[in-house]
Amino acid sequence: MLNSMTGFGSAQLPTPTGNVAVEIRSVNNRHLKLTVRGSDPYPLFESEFEKLARKSIRRGSVHVQVRVQRTSTAGESVLNLGLIRSYLEQLRTVAKRKELTGLLAGVMGMPGVAPQTASFSGLPEEEWPIVELAFAKALESLDAVRGTEGRAMAGELRVLHSQIASELQHVRECLPRVIANYRERIADRVRQAVAEAGIAIEPDHLIREIAIFADRTDVAEEVMRLSAHLAQLEIVIEKGSSDSAGRRLEFIAQEMGREVNTLGSKAGDIAISRHVVEMKAVLERIRELILNVE
Repeated sequence: MLNSMTGFGSAQLPTPTGNVAVEIRSVNNRHLKLTVRGSDPYPLFESEFEKLARKSIRRGSVHVQVRVQRTSTAGESVLNLGLIRSYLEQLRTVAKRKELTGLLAGVMGMPGVAPQTASFSGLPEEEWPIVELAFAKALESLDAVRGTEGRAMAGELRVLHSQIASELQHVRECLPRVIANYRERIADRVRQAVAEAGIAIEPDHLIREIAIFADRTDVAEEVMRLSAHLAQLEIVIEKGSSDSAGRRLEFIAQEMGREVNTLGSKAGDIAISRHVVEMKAVLERIRELILNVE
């Protein structure tokens, strides 16, 4: 099954002191690149999130937003009122003329008066399991979106695959006629030249010229390889790939493009050239589409 590299997922869970919200956005990228933003200390631990993400994401640019709301526990003092009074009494004796508001401004910055922002030297032991679970749930939501878009892309790729297969079948049908038409054209020219000049030409020479043209315009090998690539394309569309379906599809499209270009340069026939142009147009649509396949 194909997955898109584009999607969005989110999850929210309560904690003993607040709640955790995780949002994940992903866009296409040749490799897996994960960035974390949000509440401390989680942006410092991108490697932990990446380990979890690699279980379900092979490649893409993944942006993670972690928001943790931490509220005060019941009975916790917001300000140390006793310490404030003590500081104010001491300051009044030293600076009697100072305004009370000025004293308060200075007191609020003194140690122990107001609660300090928590500092983290590592992942919060009690909080991290909840954040990890929220991240896992957000990943599930993201994977559902990526899977839905991947199925839509697979359907479109099947249509494009059928179009190339149809054009290739037309090329197969044209090949015998190309040689026959060339044989008739060169025979007519030879007969005309002989009649005008009154000379004779050996049949062996004519046969050799036709054989040279047939060898030069022989595209049977290109048609066979292109058919094999189409079969591989169908397998990846239906079953995915053990490593990365997107990379595999990119390689197949590249090889198909090479065969189609050779086919167009070798086949000396206007009808075949038209089919080659159509195949090139469809291949371009395939290349654009698989840029977003994981």
